[in-house]
Amino acid sequence: MLSQTGDILATLIAFDTTSRNSNLELIQWVEAYLAEHGVAATRVPNGDGDKANLYATIGPAVEGGVILSGHSDVVPVDGQDWSSDPFVLSEREGKYFGRGTCDMKAFIALALAAVPLFVKGAKPVHLAISYDEEVGCTAVLPMIAEMAERVPPPRLAIIGEPSMMTIVNGHKGIATFEVEILGHEAHSSLTHLGVSANMEAAKLMHALVGLAGELEAQGDPDTPFVPPHATLTIGRMEGGTAGNILARRAWFLFDLRCPPGIDAAAVIPPFAARVEALDGELKARFADAGARLTRRSNAPPLVPQAGGDAEAFVRQLTGDNAPAGAVAYAAEAGQFQRGGFASVICGPGSIEQAHQPDEFIAIEQVERGAGFMVRLAEALRG
Repeated sequence: MLSQTGDILATLIAFDTTSRNSNLELIQWVEAYLAEHGVAATRVPNGDGDKANLYATIGPAVEGGVILSGHSDVVPVDGQDWSSDPFVLSEREGKYFGRGTCDMKAFIALALAAVPLFVKGAKPVHLAISYDEEVGCTAVLPMIAEMAERVPPPRLAIIGEPSMMTIVNGHKGIATFEVEILGHEAHSSLTHLGVSANMEAAKLMHALVGLAGELEAQGDPDTPFVPPHATLTIGRMEGGTAGNILARRAWFLFDLRCPPGIDAAAVIPPFAARVEALDGELKARFADAGARLTRRSNAPPLVPQAGGDAEAFVRQLTGDNAPAGAVAYAAEAGQFQRGGFASVICGPGSIEQAHQPDEFIAIEQVERGAGFMVRLAEALRG
């Protein structure tokens, strides 16, 4: 199974499924692979038809199965210094290198390699592959809703984010926002004749820096999350056309990651009111100026359910008796949980290896993942 997993992983890595790109070539390949094993798959496409989620029931369509879920998209390699082609799987020093090896195509490859075992089960595996997880977990909800309606109720969902094949029963939620400021252009020496969108954006960003500090001060030292507080970071910004022109437009993107118990909807209103007030001030000076805050995504946290059936079942497969962990990254597990599926995270590799140049997964972790899939197949045979 390990050799088959490596071959499948090499195929999946070769598809450049950076979130800005289509993932349809990968989806088509998975469909064809499943069809070779007599498994029909269902697509849940986006509105433009250039991306799709995919789910498939492997084994009998009965209750009590297990969802294995992973996302097909990966983060960009732009500006990163790679030692080898990021879209060609490379093996060296006991590791597989390539974009998505860790996050999280290795888990998908493991699940696919185990299909010949799963088709023999008395209980099914429901494979679920999503897109656009890396841009705020924005696309999986229609698939979850469709699975909840059409798939015989499963026992649990395992989301294969990198966790070193240990159990994670909690993750933070993520809400992403963009802010756009429109100024009024003039010569930079004549500030009274215009307004710089960049200067106004800087004021708003300064307010967010302050809000991030407030959230840090409110951290709970007893929480299992590291860091032990909600975090707010500004990830991208752009603005202006020249050094001697009052900027016409400025734009920035930020994310807010909240642990269970903190609602992003309760954190943002004071900042939203500030943006609204600025919008009124700018429009009073120039009709074409203004400011706008837009929420792009809002994925819920995974709320720990210690001692639940999902955790107990996965423990039997991992043999891990350590306390379940909690992670600071956001994932789709919270969305599956909110959609009615008991959910845990368990997948190969470490999040510390993800999103970096020379992203890798240790082959030892792939071996552990292969053993996990074999034991899962045995458990589902009844």
